[in-house]
Amino acid sequence: MILEAVWIGFAFSLGMLVRLCGLPPLIGYLAAGFAITASTETLQLPQGHAIIEHVAHLGVLLLLFTVGLKLNVRSLLKPEVLGGSVLHFALSALLYAPVIWLAFDPSWYHALMLGAALAFSSTVLAAKVLEGKREIRAFHGRVAVGILVVQDLIAMAMLSFSSGVTPSYWALLVLAVPLLRPLLFKLLDLTGHDDLQILFGVLLAVVAGGMGFQVVGLSAELGALVFGALLAKHPRAGELSKTLWSLKEFFLVGFFLKIGLGGLPDQTAWLFAVLMTVLLPLKAALFFTLLVLFKLRARSAFLSGLTLSNYSEFALIVASVALPQFLIPLALTVALSFVISAPLNRYAHPLYERLASRLIPLERNIHHPDEQPVTLGDAEVMIMGMGRTGGAAYDYLKHKTHLVGLDSDPARVRQFQERGDNVLFADAEDQVFWQGLDLGRVKAVILCLSDSEAKLIATQKLRAAGFAGLIVSHSMQQDEASKIMAAGADHTYLTMSEAGLGLAERVRQHISLPG
Repeated sequence: MILEAVWIGFAFSLGMLVRLCGLPPLIGYLAAGFAITASTETLQLPQGHAIIEHVAHLGVLLLLFTVGLKLNVRSLLKPEVLGGSVLHFALSALLYAPVIWLAFDPSWYHALMLGAALAFSSTVLAAKVLEGKREIRAFHGRVAVGILVVQDLIAMAMLSFSSGVTPSYWALLVLAVPLLRPLLFKLLDLTGHDDLQILFGVLLAVVAGGMGFQVVGLSAELGALVFGALLAKHPRAGELSKTLWSLKEFFLVGFFLKIGLGGLPDQTAWLFAVLMTVLLPLKAALFFTLLVLFKLRARSAFLSGLTLSNYSEFALIVASVALPQFLIPLALTVALSFVISAPLNRYAHPLYERLASRLIPLERNIHHPDEQPVTLGDAEVMIMGMGRTGGAAYDYLKHKTHLVGLDSDPARVRQFQERGDNVLFADAEDQVFWQGLDLGRVKAVILCLSDSEAKLIATQKLRAAGFAGLIVSHSMQQDEASKIMAAGADHTYLTMSEAGLGLAERVRQHISLPG
């Protein structure tokens, strides 16, 4: 127990060090595992790590449960998501397998399984990258997340195929599990928003899903995924997923530590990892090509493909069951892909700006599902960003002037359109949108975008296009507001300060204080 506590502390130290270097902490966790393995051999320390094994298993179950919470069958059936993910998986496996077979001479079965494992992209890294840039609900973010969920389902099928476990007759009871959905919905409603909600999520992932499926001879991982999927349509599914995020991340530390504790990488493992990292651009190019073929514009295809250009922790989960002898080479491969992918994704938009002139001609000359407006009609006020702030501004002004609202979240746009509002899909960070946009009669622009970089770009593009009207922006921080003003905005309102002033004004009016 004391030894394992020291290991976790050591993993934290290396994770923090790696994070300060701008890389994902799990690289530090893998390094900690390898360092611990080296020290136990050198110092002849005890080998027992039962707690780490349990922590690792809990991390995997919670990961799959949160994946289930994001399942949206309608979004998964879109051609660019379903077709792009399935075709990419099949082509990647067929392209990687011969390379692995020629370079390392495993059996054809193992080469094909390794190729399939390397076809997956990292759910953890992609979600963190998109969340960090607030792009998880943008069009390219939703496409990337949809592809990741389909990949996770394929990984679950591989796990079930590879585990070789024969289900008992009691496994037929699983067919009745969907009947529990009304009860689970009611229980989630009653849990509130605190620690009881966390415990409810863990109960479903580990006990009902994990242990319940295992008892009847099915995969515990499959059970966690199924119970997560049962709650996917609940209004608070997203909240539950966010609540479990940190807990899941902690337990996944044990998973990556466990891999490192499995042994030290030899020369062959390093050669395998380097060669697969060299082939990473092939994965990105394949994603880009397929998404363009499925009618996406070059920008969306590029940003989605770059987000998915890494190898997945799911490859390690599959390998732990089906390919244990290749677990360490795959762990190194995943770590190196993160070292490459994480910094690249930080500069995704500037990188696209430099490559746009070469990529845009590759688009198909047809209507794209991420098509953006080129004219704003007779609108006099344009609101960019239709979240809570933008939506409130739209509702206040819509009976007073001609309005148009713009947002990069297709689902949110659809909600406004269904109630008859003039809201269109557009991405403020897309240079093609600004190049083709006719501002028409617009006299004022309200920037309610969540990302500060997007507000800066929108302000700069508007002034560069010769727009001389009013630009007003909201902001959460004073330094952000100063940058937006320097870019050309006329006014910025600090959201929290304005809310405080509004509350004070309401009190002043109520008790008749002088103005």
